[in-house]
Parts: sequence; C-alpha cells; structure tokens
Amino acid sequence: MRTAIVGVCALAVLTALAACGSGVPASEWAGRVCSALAPWRTQISDLNARAQRQMSTASTPVQTRDNLLELLSGAETVSESARGAVAAAGTPDVDGGDEVARHFTASLEATRDAYARARGDLQALPTDDAEVFYDGVVAVMTRLTEEYAQSGVDTTKLDSPELREAFDGVDQCR
Repeated sequence: MRTAIVGVCALAVLTALAACGSGVPASEWAGRVCSALAPWRTQISDLNARAQRQMSTASTPVQTRDNLLELLSGAETVSESARGAVAAAGTPDVDGGDEVARHFTASLEATRDAYARARGDLQALPTDDAEVFYDGVVAVMTRLTEEYAQSGVDTTKLDSPELREAFDGVDQCR
C-alpha cells in the first residue's frame, strides 16, 4: 500500500514538473511556425497562378466554375495542412503563449473555412445563365478576399517582445 502511494505521489510530481516546462522556446516556435507557413504561401501562390492560366482559356461558366473549384479546394486543403503544422508547433514559452498559439491556429482555421465557404457558394451558382453566374463569381470572390484579409496574423503586432524578436531573427521567417 505504501509503495502504491509513493508511486502515485511520484507520478503527480513528475506530471506537475512536465507541465511547468511544456512551452517551446520562442525562437524555436517561430521557426516551426514559419516553416509551416512558407510552403503554404508557395502552394497558395502556385494554385492562384494555375487558376489564372486555366481561366485564360475558360470559355464557359462550367469551365470557369471547375477551374475555380479546383483552386478553392486546393487552397482549403493546404490551409488545413498549414493549420495542423502550426498547431503541432506547440505553445511558445512566453507570457500569453497559449493565446498566441490559439490566434495563429484560429487564423488558419478562418482561412480554411473562408475557402470552404467560397467553394460551397461557387458550387451552388447556376451555370445556365452566364451573366448571373459571373455576377455570382464576383460576389463569392469578393467575400473570400475580405474574409482572407480579416483572418491574417500580423507578427509585427504581437504583444510578446520575445516573439517579435524571434520572428524577426529566425531565418525561416525572412
């Protein structure tokens, strides 16, 4: 019985100690986040370039819709991958680190969700009337642009001097 109590106490102490040091150093966290975001930015840029090339040859609402759906679906997928990688970066070991990590993850969730909404709205547009379709495309893409802009994280406005310095000093973030 005494051995069991000692074992439980030792486990509780180890758990408490592990919780105290669970944050990731600021520069390491910034490097992980930037390493997750760099390929995402490249993939989003590549998807946009491909869609622009495809759109230049699209001659019907159906072709336009299919090309844009490919863009939006791809952007949604790579945004989710980036969100997962940022979440896996852990929590920076700074004051308010939990909130910062949640903010970065929430930003990518909002971006992913904006692409998903745009994809769903675009899919629902009728293609039998070109004028109605293209007016709908403009509305969908305008809303996407607005939502995308609202979801961004500006690292220059971080409350943590340690993280601002880390983002400025880590090679992956330049």
